[in-house]
Amino acid sequence: MLDLERFLPYRLSVLSNRISSDIARLYDKRYGLSIPEWRVIAVLAKRPGLSATEVAHRTAMDKVAVSRAVSALLDDGRIQRDMDDDDRRRSVLRLSDAGRAIYAEVAPQAMAYEQRLLDALKPDERQALDRLLARMEQWTERAGRD
Repeated sequence: MLDLERFLPYRLSVLSNRISSDIARLYDKRYGLSIPEWRVIAVLAKRPGLSATEVAHRTAMDKVAVSRAVSALLDDGRIQRDMDDDDRRRSVLRLSDAGRAIYAEVAPQAMAYEQRLLDALKPDERQALDRLLARMEQWTERAGRD
């Protein structure tokens, strides 16, 4: 019988949800951002010029969730949509000045949260966790192609 509390996918999902909810407190009250909206901002801060489909792929979020987040961010003036210079049929997304300001304020707080989370681990445990997560990510990427 499946023991849900010991089932790795369930445990990872619960942990991810708890961490995401904790971090969401950094930007929800002040900016009214949802978790998908923040993820779109964070991805575009690092990789401006992605399409919504590329954002969905990089974040592993559902295309509908990304589409809703993009629409809300466009409506609020936090991102802008332009036509790709090389392919006029493709639209690309970039942070607006308002989006960059949000990112500049929230990202350091999110990174500080991550540091507090990692401080619960010894240095060798952090390295092991990083290696194990990388290995699992690689496996899921390969498994998704099979």
